[in-house]
Amino acid sequence: MSRRLDRRQAVATFVQGLCVATGGLALAGCANVKPGGLATTGSIKPPAPAAAGKPPASPSASPVKVALLLPLSAPPPTAAIARSMRQAAELALFERNAADLQLIVKDDKGTEAGARAAAEAALSEGAELIIGPYFSKSVLAIAAVAKQSGVAVVAFSNNPATAGSGVYLLGYTAAAEIDRVISYAAAKGRRRFAALLPDDAEGRLLEPAFRAAVTQSGGSLALIERYSPAGNGLVDPARRLQDAIKAAASGPAAVDALFFPGDPETLPQLDVLMPQLEIDAQKVKLLGTSGWDYPSVHTLSQLSGAWFATPDPGSWREFSERFGRSYGAMPVRLASLSHDAVAMAAALAVMPKGARFTPPSLTRSAGFTGADGAFRLKPSGLVDRSLAVMELRASGPAVIDAAAAVASGPTPQATGKPAAVAKSASLN
Repeated sequence: MSRRLDRRQAVATFVQGLCVATGGLALAGCANVKPGGLATTGSIKPPAPAAAGKPPASPSASPVKVALLLPLSAPPPTAAIARSMRQAAELALFERNAADLQLIVKDDKGTEAGARAAAEAALSEGAELIIGPYFSKSVLAIAAVAKQSGVAVVAFSNNPATAGSGVYLLGYTAAAEIDRVISYAAAKGRRRFAALLPDDAEGRLLEPAFRAAVTQSGGSLALIERYSPAGNGLVDPARRLQDAIKAAASGPAAVDALFFPGDPETLPQLDVLMPQLEIDAQKVKLLGTSGWDYPSVHTLSQLSGAWFATPDPGSWREFSERFGRSYGAMPVRLASLSHDAVAMAAALAVMPKGARFTPPSLTRSAGFTGADGAFRLKPSGLVDRSLAVMELRASGPAVIDAAAAVASGPTPQATGKPAAVAKSASLN
């Protein structure tokens, strides 16, 4: 997937912080959280009304308990990502001021056994919904336990094999991004598609999604070349691709679009090769996924003009700014998942017990709006996201086709609860 743990994340030094109240890990009024220690487990409630500057809420006698499972004690950089995701979840709790919601944080250690133990502990404490875990192996490990208790799981995995039977995935799926950019390219007149895919497990998952997107767009598939992700594995396949594109250039089957699901490791290699390949980037439009969306991508001058699909950048920017004001550091890119999951839980927590986290509620047609824009959980367990199409320019990526709403209706903020903050990729 484009937002893979080792490539998509540029893990920085995260400044951790909590406002600790007596009697447990209760957060209160952390508008400017100062660095401090971060416990791996605990129970988190929204900020005190006075600190948030809001009128007192009316918490229920029995708060709605939601579990958050993260690999907080896993080796770095996984643990650093998990800590940032936890902070994002806390931020969502502050913003929604969800007095009825209690977040039970459990460290799943990044292992199957750890996830199972964490889920069992959370369920024994009365969790009505499980958010997380991150890794697909951990999701599979808790699925049966959760199902037996009649509790839904909203996981961060992007592996479709883990979805269904009460498990919903928030992870970014490459298939949706591929479909978005291919359909946009087809709408702009591109008809003959080629692809340069990694010859690994990821590439084997991307290929059927690419083929399906081309077919559904009304285009035709010219060819697919596969490259080894190791060393200089891109060179020979790229040259074979060059030969095929040149051979077809003068005929009716000329290739006019090339899909390359690159990332910060492979895109610079392609940038170096482009002058040697003599591929006119204006005639053969380069297409990609959110793996292209990283800070220095605009420096790759040979790839200028490429199109790629990614979540709404405006929503992410606003979320990042709010996160930075609260914690003194920028969030990891995947932090939006935990933020949006908790925001969704807060939106549904106001419903009566037994109706809050049921399939009809989780998959409501109105969907939700979060840090990455609009999204809606589907009955299949997969997620339908609103994606923008970006064009790579010297000044940086620019939106050329805005993310369309996947749903209408109330967002997690519009639940009658005031916000406490001003408005503004491999399978895991």
